[in-house]
Amino acid sequence: MKARGIIACLKRGLFIGVMLLLGSNLVWAAPKGSPWGKDYFPNIELVNQDGKKVHFYDDLIKDKIVAINFIFTHCGDSCPAETASLRQVQRLLGDRMGKDIFFYSISIDPDHDTPKVLKAYTEKFKIGSDSGWSFLTGSKKDVTLLRKLLGLYRDDVEAAKLSEHTTSFMIGNEATGQWVKRSPFDEPKVLAHQLGRVLSSFNAYHNSDLRAYDEAQRLPDMSKGEEKFRFRCASCHSLGNEEGIGPGLQGVTKVRDRAWLARWLKAPDKLLAEKDPIASDLFERYNKVNMPNFKLDDAEVEGLLKYLEDNDKAVKE
Repeated sequence: MKARGIIACLKRGLFIGVMLLLGSNLVWAAPKGSPWGKDYFPNIELVNQDGKKVHFYDDLIKDKIVAINFIFTHCGDSCPAETASLRQVQRLLGDRMGKDIFFYSISIDPDHDTPKVLKAYTEKFKIGSDSGWSFLTGSKKDVTLLRKLLGLYRDDVEAAKLSEHTTSFMIGNEATGQWVKRSPFDEPKVLAHQLGRVLSSFNAYHNSDLRAYDEAQRLPDMSKGEEKFRFRCASCHSLGNEEGIGPGLQGVTKVRDRAWLARWLKAPDKLLAEKDPIASDLFERYNKVNMPNFKLDDAEVEGLLKYLEDNDKAVKE
């Protein structure tokens, strides 16, 4: 895209769209006098999980480093996994959270997601009110406007079910005008590094401690099953006995029937709808957090099962 074309797009207020065209991992630094501040972002009123009224620009993003995603609490698909993944990032950021880095999860279903409902959702995931992470609701019109301005609105699915909303989210530094679209299922350490270091300084990409590609350590090969586990399951489950949002999975292939595990991995929502006793028990024991349906195909389910089986075989009796 030529420079003149970019400038024309910017003048039409399509900053986020241009940024995405240039690459989803690009950090854009606004030039001096850039309009990507209060004149771009609306100062709409939202309400958080504690019933406190806040304004989007003045109270939530001005002079802050932020991560913003859109969810709905009764989602049985990707939203629980998104929240669990970002919870890992939150933990890695430690005491930076609530000081200069803030997370905002905004409901796309304000009719259902009242402050009381949002509060209950945070308690499911053990997210404290003083954690630097707010769950917010507002009018449908205002939330839709925010989604469009942040490049997180999909016109092609808005007439369809809520679960088809985009799972991408935005991280940014309002003070410098740096914004980037990411997936909540990216490696938590990478997301924490980008929020805690890269976005903290526009010159971070030019730091002397960055190494050349030929000096980088070779990444270990991963099976398809391990890859799926790391990017879909690890935010809620450990491979050991440690419990998280869900149970630790050490020994799971020895105590659960393989056919049942395959059904659970492929369509957990169906098992819950059928009131399967094991599925129902897990749902009740783990704070009624839905096991997401990741729409895995048979090969992906088989890969995950093989990875879990290999892990169980490697554990010494």
